[in-house]
Amino acid sequence: MGLGRWRCILIEFRFTMSEKIVVRANVLFFGVLIAILMLIGFMAWDRFNATRSARQWAQHTYEVLGTIRELGIAVRDAEIGQRGYLLTGNGDDLASYDSALSRTSILTGDLRHQTEDNPSEQERLRTLATAWQQRLDQFARSIQVRRDRGLEAAAAFVGTDAAQATRDKIEGTLASMTAAEQALLTERLEATDRRGDWVRGLVLAAAAIAILGLVWAARLLNQAYSRSYRAESDQRVLAGRLRAALDSLSQGVAVFGPGHRLRHWNECFQVLLDLPPAMVRVATPYAAFVEHTAVGGQALLESDEQIDHTRQIAGEPIVYECAVPDGHQLEIRRTPTPDGGFVLTISDMTKRAQSEAVLRESQKMQAIGQLTGGIAHDFNNLLTVIQGNLELARARLDPQHPLVTPIERSLWAVQRGGTLTGQLLAFARKQPLAPAPIDLSDTLPELVPLLRRTLGEHIDVHFVGSDGLWPAMADPAQLESAVLNLALNARDAMPDGGRLTIELANSVLDDNYARANAEVAAGDYVLVAVSDTGHGMTQDVVARVFEPFFTTKRDGRGTGLGLAMVFGFVKQSGGHVKVYSEPGEGTSVKLYLPRAVGDARTRTQRSDVPTDPPQGSATILVVEDEAGVREIAVAILRNQGYHVLEAPDGEEGLRIFGSHAADVDMLLTDVVLPGKVRGRELAERITAIRPEVKVLFMSGYTENAIVHHGRLDNGVQLLGKPFSREQLARKVAEVLGTDAHHASEEAENVVDLRARKRDQSGP
Repeated sequence: MGLGRWRCILIEFRFTMSEKIVVRANVLFFGVLIAILMLIGFMAWDRFNATRSARQWAQHTYEVLGTIRELGIAVRDAEIGQRGYLLTGNGDDLASYDSALSRTSILTGDLRHQTEDNPSEQERLRTLATAWQQRLDQFARSIQVRRDRGLEAAAAFVGTDAAQATRDKIEGTLASMTAAEQALLTERLEATDRRGDWVRGLVLAAAAIAILGLVWAARLLNQAYSRSYRAESDQRVLAGRLRAALDSLSQGVAVFGPGHRLRHWNECFQVLLDLPPAMVRVATPYAAFVEHTAVGGQALLESDEQIDHTRQIAGEPIVYECAVPDGHQLEIRRTPTPDGGFVLTISDMTKRAQSEAVLRESQKMQAIGQLTGGIAHDFNNLLTVIQGNLELARARLDPQHPLVTPIERSLWAVQRGGTLTGQLLAFARKQPLAPAPIDLSDTLPELVPLLRRTLGEHIDVHFVGSDGLWPAMADPAQLESAVLNLALNARDAMPDGGRLTIELANSVLDDNYARANAEVAAGDYVLVAVSDTGHGMTQDVVARVFEPFFTTKRDGRGTGLGLAMVFGFVKQSGGHVKVYSEPGEGTSVKLYLPRAVGDARTRTQRSDVPTDPPQGSATILVVEDEAGVREIAVAILRNQGYHVLEAPDGEEGLRIFGSHAADVDMLLTDVVLPGKVRGRELAERITAIRPEVKVLFMSGYTENAIVHHGRLDNGVQLLGKPFSREQLARKVAEVLGTDAHHASEEAENVVDLRARKRDQSGP
């Protein structure tokens, strides 16, 4: 847009603003004046009516007080007339009595009518009427007694307590009505005074506001001229800012007028549609852009006919997506404007589409992990029962018995199943980790000789270390298992031989990498890269390589859980895993483990010397809801010499502990128990009573009760299912403190490569 057009717009805007300010000042002046006058007139009329109403109500109160006073006089006249007759016995005295009674009836009716709007006075009138009726009855009886029995009998009747109480009640009611009306009169007189003061204050305030409004209107008129020039300068700056803001948008924006001709645009509009500079100018028809962006006969933008005939709700945009030849995804939004034109907004959605694809993949892996974790829980319980019974049967047989060999094979199958469930839990990120700062330069080289013997002579194993390597935060045993799985996969990818390289390095994943990989956080990592020179994988296979049970090996050669376990372990450790592979070029799996803060843990000497399970004599409370698992655990412990108490749930466990609280030395409980009392709560209740009781949890599926963020809580001892007779006996002895702590620490991170090799090849 040219500068001349902008200058014309600014000049026009300046005069428009001046005219608007003057009009606004005039409207304000006359509007305020008329409003004040109307307000004063209305409020004065309202207050006049209110004052007249208050005066009428005050007069009404005076009338009510007069009626009450006359009623009291009539009541007293009736009393006097009745007593005169009683004293004299002359019937002429009853004439004044009857006249007073007639007046009381008339006055009572008048008073009831005058106080119709006062519920309290109406209630007092009902009380007065009742008392007066009682008094009339007393009058009638006293007169009759005087006639029948004489003066003394009548005097005795008049002096009774009932007669005195009725008189007091009538007088008290009349007094309370008088007091209420006096209070009401005082209140109404005060209200009248307040209304007068309020009207005077309102008039003064309205006058003050009118004066201020007039002064403000005059001030606006005086400032209108100077403000118009300042507005021109400000609008020139604002126009520049709006242009800069429009050009800074990452979206392309173009405004078309009623004739579908270009009016305004930003630079991104030209870039996203790849338009030549000569085309992007004021008054260029929209059809020219449609024709220019069409590729292969396919239009990128809507045609003029489509815009004219599309049914569109006012203010609602038309949104559609399309792909341009360079591979970008564009979202085009057409929003109508009030003058009959429209605004075209173009957004590059390529990165969002990539992020959505990453999110869908993450959600898919999470759903699969939840499913596999639940399956592993039940399967571990079954394996525990099978393994325990097989080991008990083998222990009772002679080593030369013909059934020993089938039992050994069955035990191998159980161990194989345990390995599979462990891999499932690793993928589901449900395995309990014990991460610690470890020096990979000290840990992984020890695996190289074992890997060379395991993989075979046709695989050349190389290790590449790094000086100044950071300590990594990971579970040592799980890390060794992950590297072993990657090595075995590499071996299967190189059937004719090749080279396996294990490389360590420090790595910093920056924000750009984190944005490109939504599942990783930027920061410092320790890289463990396992690369091979095998046949490689296509990108379709790489996209599914971490799915459980997905494998490219032939039947019987793999379970499809190795890489799933590696994926779950790295993610649970807070790291990142990336696979790079091309057909015929080999594969490289890079594990990014979080950098540890602190000193790395020193390695201990490996030991493969078998020892007999330790015996014991302590009393152990076993709580397990699976009957088969509970029975086999109880049988193993009793064979080791322990005294065992058992319970199927937490409530029963608490009851049994209450009966043997002084004898129980250790609690062995499943983490997941039915009922209200779970394993962690059961342990807390028991240790609250006897803190010296040792606690050992067992579970095939860890939950947040003892594991948080994939790590065991401090001080928690856990035995994973399925467990062997020896594992159970040693772990119990370790927790009780009867086993050699040094031996348990040595065996903590040992990876039995020979056993794992058997897992891959069969018995």
